[in-house]
Amino acid sequence: MKDLRLVVNLSKNDFKVKYAGSYFGVFWAFFNPIVQILIFWFVFQVGFQSGPVNGYPFVLWLIAGMTPWFFYSDALTSVTNCFAEYSFLVKKVVFNIDILPIVKITSSSFVHFFFILLMIIIYVLNGYKPDIYYLQIPYFILCNFAVVLSISYLTSAVVVFFKDLSQIVIISLQLLNWLTPIMWNYTMVSEQYRWLLKLNPLYYIVEGFRDTFINKVWFFEHPVNTLYFWGICLVSMLVSKKVYTKLKPHFSDVL
Repeated sequence: MKDLRLVVNLSKNDFKVKYAGSYFGVFWAFFNPIVQILIFWFVFQVGFQSGPVNGYPFVLWLIAGMTPWFFYSDALTSVTNCFAEYSFLVKKVVFNIDILPIVKITSSSFVHFFFILLMIIIYVLNGYKPDIYYLQIPYFILCNFAVVLSISYLTSAVVVFFKDLSQIVIISLQLLNWLTPIMWNYTMVSEQYRWLLKLNPLYYIVEGFRDTFINKVWFFEHPVNTLYFWGICLVSMLVSKKVYTKLKPHFSDVL
C-alpha cells in the first residue's frame, strides 16, 4: 500500500515536471496526439477519400486504433530512460528503484485516460452511445499497461549501459506503427498471411479497442488470441526481469 501511494505521487510529479519548462505546460501532452490524429484524418479521409469502415466514419475507426497506440508509444519511450532520468534515486540505497518503470508508465496513462474519455465523447456526438461492450475498456487498458511493463525492465536496464538503445526504440516504434493495422485495415492482408499480424501483441489491443467501439465483440470471443497475448506478456516479463536483476547491481557504477 505504501509503494502504491508512492507510485501515484511520483507519477503525478513526473507528469508535471515533464512539461514544467514550457510556457503552455501539460497542454502539449494533449495537443500533440490531437494534431497527429487530425493530420492522418486529413491525409486518409480527405486526401485518399477513405470511406466508412464497418459502417462507421473513417475518423472514428482511426481514433479507436490510434488511442491505444499513443499510450504504448509514449509509455515505452518514456520508461526506457527512467533509470537515467532518476539517477539520483537509483544511487540511493534505501530507495526501491523497481517501481520507477511503473511510475513512468502510470504517468503516461494520465493522457491515455483523457483520450479515451475524449474518444467516447466524439462517438456520442456522432450518434453512437455507450453500450455494455464499454465494460471491457479497463481490460484493454490493463493489456496495454501489461505489454509495456513486460519489456520495460529490459529496455530501461540495457539503455543504462547501451545508450543508443533509446534511439533504436524510437525507430522501432516508427516501423511498428506501420506494421500494426492502426491506419489500415487488417482485411487488406490476404487471409493466409493474417496470422503474421497476430504475432504482434499490439494487434490484439488495437483490434480490442475496435471490437469495443465498433465491431461489438467481447475479448473472450477470441480465446486463442487472448491466451497468446498473455503468454507473450508473461515470457517477455520473465526475460526482462532476468536481465534487469543481472544488471541492476551495476547501475550506480555507470550512472
